[in-house]
Amino acid sequence: MAKKEHVSETPATQFLRKHGVAFTEHPYEYEEHGGTSVSSRELGVPEHDVVKTLVMQDEAARPLVILMHGDRKVSLKNLARAIPCKSVEPCKPDVAQRHSGYMIGGTSPFGTRKALPVYVEESILALPRIYINGGRRGYLVGIAPGIIVDLLKAKAVSCALEE
Repeated sequence: MAKKEHVSETPATQFLRKHGVAFTEHPYEYEEHGGTSVSSRELGVPEHDVVKTLVMQDEAARPLVILMHGDRKVSLKNLARAIPCKSVEPCKPDVAQRHSGYMIGGTSPFGTRKALPVYVEESILALPRIYINGGRRGYLVGIAPGIIVDLLKAKAVSCALEE
């Protein structure tokens, strides 16, 4: 991968820099509804190593973040069991944006508007490097996955389904 130009700061990159986290910047051409298949293709990395940041809510409408492999879906039933709560569902886009401070397609778990509980698919933590949204559409950052646990106190869960 060629080194790309520096892009302007986001709340996510400010958060990472403030905590002394080493990361690489990976801007790419964003495609509406392209998802992780587009970002993995543009960056030349496996879609399994691209991590989606999904804002969900429990039955009491309490928000939470789940981090999932780009090539997997979240089993809402298994996530609810793991948390534990009665049910989990995705937030509507405007609600997710209000909680996170990020536009859909540009949501990062770092530097969210409100501190949200973070859950991470446990197999993500076994990867050598992950590519996760840097707080803007068309912009991923490459980091060591352990940072998610260290900085965000993320709890590992097992709720992945094959896409």
